[in-house]
Amino acid sequence: MSEDVTLPALGESVTEGTVTRWLKSVGDTVEVDEPLLEVSTDKVDTEIPSPIAGVLEEILVGEDETVEVGAVLARLGDGSGAASSDDSAPAEAEAEPEVEEAAEATSQPAAAPETEEAPAEKEDEGYAEPAPEKETTSEAPAKEAATPAAQTAQQSASAPKPPAQPKQPSQPKQSGDSAQAASSSDPRYVTPLVRKLAADAGVDLSKVQGTGVGGRIRKEDVVAFAESSKSAAPAQAASAGTPGEPTPFEVSELRGTTAKMSRLRKVVAERAVASMNSTAQLTTVVEVDVTRIAQLRDRVKGDFHSKTGNKLSFLPFFTLAAAEALQSFPIINSTVDGDSIVYPESENIAMAVDTERGLLTPVIKKASELDIAGLAGQIADLAERTRDNKLLPDELAGGTFTVTNTGSRGALFDTPVVFLPQSAILGTGIVAKRPAVVKTADGQESIAIRSLVFLALSYDHRIIDGADAARFLSQIKNRLEEGAFEGNLGI
Repeated sequence: MSEDVTLPALGESVTEGTVTRWLKSVGDTVEVDEPLLEVSTDKVDTEIPSPIAGVLEEILVGEDETVEVGAVLARLGDGSGAASSDDSAPAEAEAEPEVEEAAEATSQPAAAPETEEAPAEKEDEGYAEPAPEKETTSEAPAKEAATPAAQTAQQSASAPKPPAQPKQPSQPKQSGDSAQAASSSDPRYVTPLVRKLAADAGVDLSKVQGTGVGGRIRKEDVVAFAESSKSAAPAQAASAGTPGEPTPFEVSELRGTTAKMSRLRKVVAERAVASMNSTAQLTTVVEVDVTRIAQLRDRVKGDFHSKTGNKLSFLPFFTLAAAEALQSFPIINSTVDGDSIVYPESENIAMAVDTERGLLTPVIKKASELDIAGLAGQIADLAERTRDNKLLPDELAGGTFTVTNTGSRGALFDTPVVFLPQSAILGTGIVAKRPAVVKTADGQESIAIRSLVFLALSYDHRIIDGADAARFLSQIKNRLEEGAFEGNLGI
């Protein structure tokens, strides 16, 4: 008996979803709660688990199709209802018998249906390697089957043994299997982001064990492999070659190709353009001396990690200072509603997270009520679940202000884009040691090595003036340079 798999409710405001990728094919065995497919709802891709254990008998909604919550996506059963264990869609299962009959009844090459389906299959594969063609092996038996009737009768009289023709129809199916094996769920498929990360870290992807669906290599796998290889780095550097040679770099396989935009990329593009067209955006930048915070981190990071399980980075300090300043200057936390300005009663800070699929912004609700330990825990949890595709759509909604850590990739600062309905976004650059002028104990000036960072605030000039932005950044600057966070650590 078959059971329907429907699109579940994924959030209070979610009414529909788009199937982005099937993780299983018709005929595959599925366990309870095993990921069955990926569904995109606005900005987040969510894995839909199987409600029961069984065999995927039928796929009713194809990739890139949008359906409402509650719609039937597929059917699971004991396998008796599966059209074919080798096919990934019902349409293909129905088409193959027709191909076999045509190969026996006509003189057309058996590979013809494959050449018609090949372009569509290649488009679905994304960057996967194309399956090897088998036209030669498929056409040879077809030509033998096209022998004139008189010649066939003459051969039958002299050699009454039946020909081995029944095995010929299996050739098109083998070609279909090869094409299916090269789908985007193939472990050999690696996203451009992961390839770039591996190239930057000098990681050989062929040596990395993937932990993603079907053994695919994820960003976390590359990071873990790179960290485990650090101890061997000196020995590798000694044998790398002649001193003075440039570090080799990887040439991307995307050069000279054309790729279809992902749903997430299209959504981000549309929102960015709409936001820039609807608002008047500009950016104000300040430089902050965070040497005292750096010293505090060095003193407590071991104890902090042992008590909370999270590493102590600069980001929770920046976020805490921003949450306090938002309470002092609620105009930075406000939104525009027609000709009115709405001041939210809480500070819901969205955190920009870089993923294989693109940029996502999960929200820390009521961030001003959390201490350093609470913020660090929320940041680590949301970042991990965002990269693992385990966020709920509601966790991406309700943000009133955004913090983006552009310094995580080495940038000094940038001019981040404000996304509606928010009115401001804070970009934090890399914390770097540089010479700076400081005052000594006797009031004189001296040059010293300090830990410095640039903070860039982009804002909607329709309601936020430059003076508002400067006051907001000045409060953050003063709070961070004081470095008095011992009472806010939460440990």
